[in-house]
Amino acid sequence: MWTSSRLSRALGISYPIVQGPFGGGNSSPELAAAVSNAGALGSLGAVGLEPDAIRATIDAIRSRTPRPFNINLWVPIPGEDDVRPTAEARERALGHVRERYRALGMDDPAPREDVPFVEQVEALLDARPPVFSFVMGIPDKAILREAQRRGIVTIGTATTVDEAVRIEEAGATAVVASGSDAGGHRGSFLCPVEASLVGTMSLVPQMARAVGIPVVAAGGIADGRGIAAALALGADAVQVGTAFLVTPESGAPPAHKALLGTAESRFTRLTRAITGRYARGIDNGLMRSLEAALGDVLPYPAQHFLTSALRRAAGAQGIADSVALWAGQNAASARAMPAAEVVATLVRETDEALASERLRPRDVHGA
Repeated sequence: MWTSSRLSRALGISYPIVQGPFGGGNSSPELAAAVSNAGALGSLGAVGLEPDAIRATIDAIRSRTPRPFNINLWVPIPGEDDVRPTAEARERALGHVRERYRALGMDDPAPREDVPFVEQVEALLDARPPVFSFVMGIPDKAILREAQRRGIVTIGTATTVDEAVRIEEAGATAVVASGSDAGGHRGSFLCPVEASLVGTMSLVPQMARAVGIPVVAAGGIADGRGIAAALALGADAVQVGTAFLVTPESGAPPAHKALLGTAESRFTRLTRAITGRYARGIDNGLMRSLEAALGDVLPYPAQHFLTSALRRAAGAQGIADSVALWAGQNAASARAMPAAEVVATLVRETDEALASERLRPRDVHGA
């Protein structure tokens, strides 16, 4: 049975389906718990959370489910936090969003800095979530060893085969094969993002041949046929993101959810203009206006903090044109339903896809 995979057995979950760990408030304890209670692995992106908030969030999920769940952190890119934009550079960048801030009745945002990763990790290890996943790099081996000593399963994220090999060498339990189809931020760390744009269905079989740990296919998977295809290509499990973003339990603003599953959500782009790091989202006015001024875009995290308050307020006020509409390339296939129903639907569709006869050419062409 496809439901009994190495990863599902290691995690103690009913189905080898992982909910994508959204950051920026799009995750919620309610979503993670609902997915886990339905038999899959619920996740929450803790990037940007203070240590106390990480502990409280883990407690909140744990109070809602006895099942395993996953907390995700971003590994800092060496030297990235040391880059400090000049006042002149920040003013130029602000000039491209100031009108949008004023339209929402807001002043210019104050400069901010990322929460230190080491403090986030300490909080996570103290709280002992069942699963710790990471993206953008690999934590020190000492961190991974300590996580495993405390009974925490570790899952890395790779956008290339070389990254997957490094993650396996570091001692992670499994690796996510993040194809270029995936929504949200790209997690490349051994090469520039532009050199790592391999689609999920091309990346999975290469990665499955190169590593011995379970491979979790991610990017563009929104239904049972996609899951069946990923499994046939060597994936041990799948990670599904956008399909859960549209659920009532997710923290995404209603204006964002309303676009998912529509014809408009077919048009996604990779851009670094919104946060300073490449991410895939639905094309809108904010993306286009910042893309037109790429020379003034600040490095991450300065650009992220320059636009984060705007994006959050726009979401609260229902103004989709100023929201970061993160979504994968299969966003048009998203279906608005509760998280537990998404899991049940994916399982049923996968059963049907795997039970059906292989499509013959005449079936494909309707003959």
